[in-house]
Amino acid sequence: MIIKGRIHKFGSDVNTDEIIPARYLNTSDLKELAAHVMEDADPAFPGIVKAGDIIVAGKNFGCGSSREHAPLAIKAAGISCVVAESFARIFYRNAFNIGLTIMEAPVAADAESGHVLRLDTASGKIINVTLKKEYPSKPIPQFMQELIAAGGLMEYVRKGLMK
Repeated sequence: MIIKGRIHKFGSDVNTDEIIPARYLNTSDLKELAAHVMEDADPAFPGIVKAGDIIVAGKNFGCGSSREHAPLAIKAAGISCVVAESFARIFYRNAFNIGLTIMEAPVAADAESGHVLRLDTASGKIINVTLKKEYPSKPIPQFMQELIAAGGLMEYVRKGLMK
């Protein structure tokens, strides 16, 4: 899968409370979650994010609680991919389980919000189109790509894709 989108840059240790504040966890309405995504990290974010945009962050993205609301809110806001130097373990698993594309790469060091990123999930090739710079990354394993394409683990099972 090829993904191309505009970057929204965040730092390291972005926790799940910053991704979707606990005060909004009383709903499972995806539109409501999307309306508040990342607002504690950047209050303007919910109003400027567009479908296809990409979040770029430093180390340990998604640390904190194990709430699935965090990757759900990101996906519901239209984010096509999160690229971080590293992810908190439970966020990493939750992202694939709900069908959110994530990739690990050291992009944040010189990326800026507004830059354009192009990713190839099968080859792992990541290019900051604005800077014309390529970053090392591992391809997303085939099974994980199948989970994303199906829309997450539950859809994968519902569609009878389990082998």
